[in-house]
Amino acid sequence: MSNHALHYIIRFLLGEDISEEIVATIGYTNDVTHFERYSIVIIPSGFFSDPIYGTASSLPQLPLPEIEGTPLLFGSPLMESVGETLVIHADIIASTYFLITRYEEIIQRNVRDEHGRFPGKQSLPYRAGFIHRPIVDEYRLLLRKWLQRYGFRIPDIKKGIRQIYLTHDLDAPTLYRTWKGVIRSIRDKRGILRSIRGKYGALEKDPYYTFPWLFQQDNLLREQVGKEICQTILFIRSGGKTRQDKPHYDLRSKDIEKLLASVYNNDMQIGLHASYQAGLSPDLIKKEKAALEKYTGKSICLNRHHFLSSREPEDMTQLEAAGITDDFTMGYADTSGFRLGTSYPVRWINPVSRRLSSILLHPLTVMDCSLEEKKYMGLNYEEAWAYSLKLTEQVENVGGELTLLWHNSSVQDNPDSYLRKLYNNLLNELTRK
Repeated sequence: MSNHALHYIIRFLLGEDISEEIVATIGYTNDVTHFERYSIVIIPSGFFSDPIYGTASSLPQLPLPEIEGTPLLFGSPLMESVGETLVIHADIIASTYFLITRYEEIIQRNVRDEHGRFPGKQSLPYRAGFIHRPIVDEYRLLLRKWLQRYGFRIPDIKKGIRQIYLTHDLDAPTLYRTWKGVIRSIRDKRGILRSIRGKYGALEKDPYYTFPWLFQQDNLLREQVGKEICQTILFIRSGGKTRQDKPHYDLRSKDIEKLLASVYNNDMQIGLHASYQAGLSPDLIKKEKAALEKYTGKSICLNRHHFLSSREPEDMTQLEAAGITDDFTMGYADTSGFRLGTSYPVRWINPVSRRLSSILLHPLTVMDCSLEEKKYMGLNYEEAWAYSLKLTEQVENVGGELTLLWHNSSVQDNPDSYLRKLYNNLLNELTRK
């Protein structure tokens, strides 16, 4: 790992409010002759050594030890004083690196689902039982406590959700507004006349066009907590020819024009929803970004991959080359939680080259279909509500950011689904945070 990346991880763990002078008091070395240079020394576990790094033997073994109640991926809980230096044998540097880089996904490229995604339920955080805990943020609390114990005047982390992102992916804007939709409608036994009305009638009557309700809910929360704290993003697809990229929608259509007008009127941001095909061929990302910028007239710097089918490291390299600054893909489809081990936005480090990237990764906390779909978590309403509250409380306890992903098709006024009710109640709960 480069000194640049190492410094970034120490700085990230400490937090933005800590001075460089204090950052410099923390060392990462097992050279005893260097201990006196630092107030705190973290002993490297050997994870980064050449014979081990990048091999299966570098993966942590279960069960994991704990340090002060927090799971530790590398090192041991031993703490000792050497002269005036506090020596920590818990390798929270390697543990943090492992999680924020998605290192295990690179090492286990053969572990993928039908969409080429690394399954959340195969991840170390899930198997070790802490997918619902941002343990990197817990390392931050520990490191600051150790500095306080040493005598530094370090403020406690301010509890509360520092940033909320309400995000929506434009997968299927409408259900019946195309000729294919008409055919689908007839197959759904809506009748020919009703199906034709569905295509040519009022846009707001289409079952999938729930954006007026969605944006109203979003705005109520934004008004309560402030637009600087709560932002809304619509991720729009501008390419993709695979079956998974259907339905294809025309950005020049009157329906999309009306939707975009509503987005602008509601002071929302637009991001690229990189297609499923771009997930398979990351070189298409730049082309899709340019197409979306052409149609919207906006500069696009945000991204989320369709199906959350982000591949690594090729996709990140192409996102960076295309000028994407912030990515919102970092959640697992099959389980909600903390894929990166943190609730804070974090710069990506390429685990192959070990280079620090300019792209900022925003952890995806909760996605609607992850909770409800049988093939994923398969929770009922009460379970989904309790689990979502648990995740928001975890974010609040460490002062992180919360990102929700709700699809317009998920909030139909449908008695067979609880996702509309859950979104409404979650946002109401957030007004009290």
